[in-house]
Amino acid sequence: MKIGNIEFRENPVFLAPMEDVTDICFRHLCKRFGVDMVYTEFVSSDALIREINKTMQKIEIGEGERPIAIQIYGREVEPMVEAAKMCEEAKPDIIDINFGCPVKKVAGKGAGSGMMKTPDLMVDIVREVVKAVNLPVTVKTRLGWDNDSRIIVDLAEELQDVGIQALTIHGRTRCQMYKGDADWSFIKAVKDNPRMRIPIIGNGDVTTPEMVKQRFEETGVDAVMIGRGAIGNPWIFEEVRHYLETGEKLPKKAFGEYVDILKEHIVENINRVGEKGGILHSRRHLAATSVFKGIPDFRQMRIDMLRANTQLELFAVLDKVVETVVHPDFADF
Repeated sequence: MKIGNIEFRENPVFLAPMEDVTDICFRHLCKRFGVDMVYTEFVSSDALIREINKTMQKIEIGEGERPIAIQIYGREVEPMVEAAKMCEEAKPDIIDINFGCPVKKVAGKGAGSGMMKTPDLMVDIVREVVKAVNLPVTVKTRLGWDNDSRIIVDLAEELQDVGIQALTIHGRTRCQMYKGDADWSFIKAVKDNPRMRIPIIGNGDVTTPEMVKQRFEETGVDAVMIGRGAIGNPWIFEEVRHYLETGEKLPKKAFGEYVDILKEHIVENINRVGEKGGILHSRRHLAATSVFKGIPDFRQMRIDMLRANTQLELFAVLDKVVETVVHPDFADF
């Protein structure tokens, strides 16, 4: 599979762009565990062209992250074109356009998956961005606005015709948000369309190595993208690659190794944005990680972990968790 001149190994697995998740620290961590491509958090075109400091920081990338895509969103042609040009100067490998974000503050204003209500404008934006930059342009979108307007099969052709070089499809409509099950039958329909020549990347409800393999086999997609399943679990990419190549589950690490990885991520976040901000940012990963599932009497430790305000306090709680799990009376891990 290739996107532009970027060649990927067979059955590549990507990290989905996620706001407040796929910052540079988490991207580096996922690269260490073998993810094939990463994306930045999504970047507002309006904020970027106003050079808002926090937004400018989102397009900072490191060589160790490649290949990497900067993802932008907006609802007007000219700001999107200008933002794409600014992103090109940051030297990513790909510029990705977000037509998939379902949250009200984005979609409700006509951007993100709100664009599913104005597909002609969506195509116009893509056409002009493709003409304005020299990098490969890709798109991430959903099936449609609601169940009565799942337009993705025809829309995929239109987006291909104006020059995108890969298409990622999340198997839900905007109105579903993240509820219900992702419907991969529409993703398969796009992939099976004989007119489609570009790579199709599937996304939605992929949380285990077995599910990744199943999606490749059942739909024939060129790549699978993991989003929420990676939050707090960056090692999922190592587990997936091992399963795809051997058909066997990767043996678990020692429990303390997983906690050490989480600690490393916390330290990187603190170094990047300070102790208070780094701990706040880390809480989402700590709350989502699967590592702590099944630990007896964990409720209070979880509360303490998510209330800790300093690195010292937080690491003390994590050390207590490790002591609990390695205790001879606990044998579930």
